Amino acid sequence: MANIKSSAKRALLIEKATAKNRAAKSLMKTNIKKFDTVAAENDREAAQNAFKVAVKTVDRAATRNLIHKNKAARRKSAMARKLNAMESK
Repeated sequence: MANIKSSAKRALLIEKATAKNRAAKSLMKTNIKKFDTVAAENDREAAQNAFKVAVKTVDRAATRNLIHKNKAARRKSAMARKLNAMESK
């Protein structure tokens, strides 16, 4: 534990921020997995809805610097490729 009061406060704030960031990243990963499962079932309507939700959470994570903007673009591109491949069938 920190000896200085201000560093103890910072440690508490960091714990709170870490928990919040972890929850946001977990939600992002969950939404991506939901899209993947729906896309595997070839349900076009549900896949489009899941795509919108997943892209929104990926963008939110990128704007909050939870993930790098290029990683966000890569994830969105991969999902879009799956969606477009499914629609062409």
